Amino acid sequence: MAKKVSTKKSSEIENTQAKEIIRLDIDEKVEQRLIALYTLQTVDSKIDKIQIIRGELPQAIEDLEDEIAGLETRISNHNSAIKETEAAIAARKNEIAEHEAILKDNEKKMDNVRNNREYESLNKEVEFQNLEIQLCERRNKEGLAKIAEIKQHIEAANQLLENRKADLKTKKDELDDIIKETEKDEERLAKKSKEQEQYIEEHYLKAYKRIRQAARNGLAVVPIDRDACGGCFNKIPPQRQTEIKMHKKVIVCEYCGRILVDDDIARRVEESLEN
Repeated sequence: MAKKVSTKKSSEIENTQAKEIIRLDIDEKVEQRLIALYTLQTVDSKIDKIQIIRGELPQAIEDLEDEIAGLETRISNHNSAIKETEAAIAARKNEIAEHEAILKDNEKKMDNVRNNREYESLNKEVEFQNLEIQLCERRNKEGLAKIAEIKQHIEAANQLLENRKADLKTKKDELDDIIKETEKDEERLAKKSKEQEQYIEEHYLKAYKRIRQAARNGLAVVPIDRDACGGCFNKIPPQRQTEIKMHKKVIVCEYCGRILVDDDIARRVEESLEN
């Protein structure tokens, strides 16, 4: 048991000594550059999160506004269809009245027919007028059924429209609240981002922005996580990790091109931003 404890203590001492050797070999200028780059990345990532939250809501609001406009157009078209159908029904009622007037006239004439030929002619005219009346009545019945169906569609569309307008108001209120809550944070973070840029040489800053723009998640500077790149998650060889910990130069991932920092820098940056 004493041997195991002794071995563990010996290992801890060796690790401490190794860290001290690495610290002695560190280039402070490079270290400050890496700290500034990772701080800039952390701040920019926080700004990204704010903009992502805000970015989803305007799109949702725009989609709702488009849907509301579509529903209003649909309701307007339905109302126009009802007016057209009602106008057609009114026109056919006038036609029925005309046909009935002709029928009465023909019935009077039938009382005074002089021969069979004249009677048959009038009789055919009466049948024709009756058929026309029946056709108009059937079409009017279909028109009334169509109006009833359209009114059901309008009722459903109006209900959906009310729901969507309520959703729109909720989303707009939510966006307004987020803007109020995050506006100061975003301004503070944007100021912090600008402050960090002045500590980074122009060519490194350009490289940072280029990598960040190309990366899907906006990460240009990432820490080592479980012996792997925190951006693409490919394994980093132990020798490479030692070089990164020495802070002698800016090292990028050979797979994704992101700038790599060790957990010591990541921890120091996170602690400084918390304070």
